[in-house]
Amino acid sequence: MTTEEATKTTAPAKGVQVTDRAIARIRTAMAKEGISPEQGGLRLGVQGGGCSGLSYNIRFDTQPRERDRIFQFDDVRVFVDPKSFIYLHGMTLDYQETLMQQGFVFVNPNASKSCGCGTSFSG
Repeated sequence: MTTEEATKTTAPAKGVQVTDRAIARIRTAMAKEGISPEQGGLRLGVQGGGCSGLSYNIRFDTQPRERDRIFQFDDVRVFVDPKSFIYLHGMTLDYQETLMQQGFVFVNPNASKSCGCGTSFSG
């Protein structure tokens, strides 16, 4: 892997990281949803609510918004709006599949406490 390739596949340390498992799952889901990787991507956000005060929001978007931060992982793009980025910088998005559950997992060092469901936190 060249330095250029290494830079292209990893976001800055203070940005958002996405594991290889999550990238593969995002790629598959985007294909199912008919979202073009060249234009669209996965939108990560934070909104008020949830049992700990803030909750993660994850969905597909057909294109980035004007002030979004865009993180590129191979052919997968991740969009984060400026307000959500305050809470999400340094976070890693993973995908886990166990006998009990499957889904995206937010590993967020900025969260001071989180709830048992893993989708709500306080900053």
